[in-house]
Amino acid sequence: MIYEPIKVLNMDEMEKIHQAALVILDEVGMRIDSETALDYLQKVGGKVDRATVQVKLPNQLVQSCVDKMKKDYNNPERLPERMAVRYSHIRFRKESHKIHPDFTASAGGFCTSIYDIEGNRRRANLDDVRRSIQMVNNLAAIDYTGLPVSDQETPYEIRPVAMAGELAKYTTKFGGIETFKKGDIPYLIDIGAVVKGSEEALKKEPILVGYAEARSPLCLDRNMVEIFMEYIKRGFPQTLDTMPNGGATVPVTAAGNLAVGVAETLGALVLAYAVDNAAVVGVDIIPSYADMSTGIFRYASADRMPLLVARVQMISEYYGCPSGVHGGKTDSCFVNVQTGIEKAMSTVFPVLAGAVGIGTIGHLENAVTFSPHQLVIDNEVVRYMRRTLQPMEVNEDTLALDVIRRVGIGGSYFAEEHTLKNFRSEQFFSDLFETMPWSHAHTQEVKGMENKAYELARALWEEEPEPVIDTEQISVIERIVSRARKEFLG
Repeated sequence: MIYEPIKVLNMDEMEKIHQAALVILDEVGMRIDSETALDYLQKVGGKVDRATVQVKLPNQLVQSCVDKMKKDYNNPERLPERMAVRYSHIRFRKESHKIHPDFTASAGGFCTSIYDIEGNRRRANLDDVRRSIQMVNNLAAIDYTGLPVSDQETPYEIRPVAMAGELAKYTTKFGGIETFKKGDIPYLIDIGAVVKGSEEALKKEPILVGYAEARSPLCLDRNMVEIFMEYIKRGFPQTLDTMPNGGATVPVTAAGNLAVGVAETLGALVLAYAVDNAAVVGVDIIPSYADMSTGIFRYASADRMPLLVARVQMISEYYGCPSGVHGGKTDSCFVNVQTGIEKAMSTVFPVLAGAVGIGTIGHLENAVTFSPHQLVIDNEVVRYMRRTLQPMEVNEDTLALDVIRRVGIGGSYFAEEHTLKNFRSEQFFSDLFETMPWSHAHTQEVKGMENKAYELARALWEEEPEPVIDTEQISVIERIVSRARKEFLG
């Protein structure tokens, strides 16, 4: 296998980005729209301005929290060991920075629209939710899924809880869930506890955990900070997702982009430990650039690939928090060549940089639209990447000197027992990719990869979804959703 992860930053450069983030928090600070959060931060040494709901965090305070986080990661018995999130998963124990051949892939993303089997882009409904989950269940390379699409006919006030219920009923590949407000959290925990058997078991192996996200530059809105603190108070792990958009919400330069993003997530780290000194917490950034013609956050442009590598280095190597990253993405609205290039490149670069996973896959249009057709292709891209990283064994059997002596000069290995024994483990086989000469391809009906993927997607889509839990668990989950519906909708 490839042993050393690719890098775009050296340790001195990462240290400079970290120090710049400390300066930003000390001299500029953050706007945190919560009196409660400001109370916590003031108690640990933050300089709070109540009139502007802003706080400046001294260098020493932030650095002490970073040091504590690294120490917590050094505990080999720490629980939970990992947690699936919307885009992949996070590990909460330290490990060496390396390439992970066992990287995970996640579908999900709570897409509002679907580019369906009939070729129509439309708003997603509940049937789409269940069939998309069932597709993921049948695609072996996909390890986790949130909601590939969310039911737009379900009122938004109840949508996270109702969609979590659907995940719990129809899959065991639990990814993260969206959280719209603090009030969602008790219901999401209750649903997770039904699946895991108890809330204590859920804390050891958390599923269906929502997340908070900063609003660059340097803002934590009331809704997000309340979600973040509530999970910490209830003993569930958190990282703050932050998506600095170069040229729009942060400097257009890569270093400035990373410095602001790091500052935002470190600000949340300080808050987490202020709320609970025993919090299970990590750091996270999802940087990119704004397209200067549209303002759109680019998910898969060439300029983002070095940023993804730098992001993996900063989070996994410098801070010691192994995690996945937004990969397998496209900015295209079509299942086409651009999509294929962008999906492949935004998978290869973060994985070779040391990401423990990528996601969310199955998307078009900057992760706004879900495509069953594309999900099948993305599954194959993941299989391809995993085979690329398969270790190369060098031993007596694989050197095959006895076979080489026997076949000799000018012979053939097709009929050798050694070939029969080893070719399936050595070679990559795909039902979608084609390998044939030009003459053969043009003298018979050849479907092409896109058509094969479409046929497989249709077959998987038409399979009726089946619950994966028993009827009693389903009844309990439906009662939980009904309680939430009554509270949020009256």
